[in-house]
Amino acid sequence: MTITADQVRQLRERTGAGMMECKKALMETGGNFDAAIESLRKSGVARAASRAGRAASEGLVESYIHPGGRVGVLIEVNCETDFVARTPEFAELVRNLAMQVAAAGAEYIRREEVPAERVAKEREIFAAQLEGQGKPAAIIDRIVAGKLDKFFAEVCLLEQPHIRDDKQTVGELIAAAAARTGENIVVRRFARFRLGQD
Repeated sequence: MTITADQVRQLRERTGAGMMECKKALMETGGNFDAAIESLRKSGVARAASRAGRAASEGLVESYIHPGGRVGVLIEVNCETDFVARTPEFAELVRNLAMQVAAAGAEYIRREEVPAERVAKEREIFAAQLEGQGKPAAIIDRIVAGKLDKFFAEVCLLEQPHIRDDKQTVGELIAAAAARTGENIVVRRFARFRLGQD
């Protein structure tokens, strides 16, 4: 099957991937756009994962004040080069992340940052809720594990559903941006302020 330059251009515009990558994805999928996009996303995410260990010391610090002035966020997001840090796409990503923190109230970046005592307390509460229901211990353990996953998805930024597309987590949004830029992208830290809250 012949892949036209126009098809490659259209796929490139939709995904931000390189010309040769787009042509290869279209060839592999027989010209199927949706399958080619999926293939590019999978390979991009795989490459992004392999870059995760690289140093990211450039980036942006962004502030966001929610209309009404009752909630504000300060966030630092890093990438590898100043070139990427100055792009409108990176600035938009950082802005979206600041809005996410303001709207969804994340307390931590990733689940590894949640203090062990807090996780143990949540586990204890979930187990107590199931007590006396006559369920086997193995089932209770699975239910508690599921409830803990939901807890992490509420308090950890990278596990929260993205406010603009709840079929995608914030971690997946960042991985997709890393795939498009070819650089490691890391949320370094954030602070969320709510009027009258300690």
